[in-house]
Amino acid sequence: MTNNALQLQLPYQSAAMAAAAFIMAMLAMLFTPPSFAQPDAWPKKPITLIVPFPAGGMTDVLARRIGRDMQETLKQSVVIENRPGASGQIGTQHVAQATPDGYTLLVSATHHAINPALRHNLPYDASKDFTAIALLATTPNLLVVNKDIPVSNLQEYLAYAKKMDGGMLFASSSVGGATHLSGELLKLMTGAPMAHISYKGATPALQDLLGGHVPSLFHDVMTMAPFVKDGQVKAIGVTSSTRSEALPDVPTIAEQGVQGYEAITWIGFYGPAGLDKSITDKLNAIAVKSLNNAEAKEYFTLNGTSPGELNPEQFDSFVHGELTKWKRVVQDANLKVE
Repeated sequence: MTNNALQLQLPYQSAAMAAAAFIMAMLAMLFTPPSFAQPDAWPKKPITLIVPFPAGGMTDVLARRIGRDMQETLKQSVVIENRPGASGQIGTQHVAQATPDGYTLLVSATHHAINPALRHNLPYDASKDFTAIALLATTPNLLVVNKDIPVSNLQEYLAYAKKMDGGMLFASSSVGGATHLSGELLKLMTGAPMAHISYKGATPALQDLLGGHVPSLFHDVMTMAPFVKDGQVKAIGVTSSTRSEALPDVPTIAEQGVQGYEAITWIGFYGPAGLDKSITDKLNAIAVKSLNNAEAKEYFTLNGTSPGELNPEQFDSFVHGELTKWKRVVQDANLKVE
């Protein structure tokens, strides 16, 4: 090949090589996964835990326990913010509308699954607008009667209800709460004549039970255990599927002939929909560890409560099951909130 021919061929070889390099670069861009900012650096600022109820209740107590351990583990401030009102709707709506970046979270109770069945104009969708993080705790309710009522077990209670004009009256602290629906579920599953009396709070309901103005009451085990132990009221049955450690001698309603009956109060931990899985898993691990140490277990045992141990996927399934169950109970009982 002459020098002139070589000189003519080299530019074409260089152009071909450049084109090949360009094509390879484009292919690399097409088949390389995009690089997104990862949430590994989370948290970079204080985290807010919203509690949609007043301070002092069990939901608030558990939120503060979780917040303390989050702060210690994550090395970042955690602020507990109580936003009560409208049976938990106000605080819950705030979290539903928050950016899913892990800085605004929710700790709520059974109302989260009951409100959608009772209130048809909620400003959020409980099944779609939240990321389930962890089940924090469960506590059974307890069916009790005034000490002068001549019944000592569930079958006697149901038989006595049939003899009463208007059926057996049962009290609860509010319309649509977990204690109220515990009674409605029993009524639906047994066909017993029962009528609900709603009170504005647990204290007046309990006072009327002790005073003999109302024959029976559904209330949480934690509150009622001392009254049962000193003989002020008689325990008829526990609403959970297993007996309570606080009252181990009291049988469940299910084991007294109402198979499948279960109505528990529970407290859950959530973020807005779309919360990154790595953040969700990290928060779940903190919550489970926090609520299953020796100190927490002693607190739970004394209060008739069990710590949650579900992973996020299991808790999400649990919440959807509760939404379905309470929707059915509310519809079948034809309950309405004015």
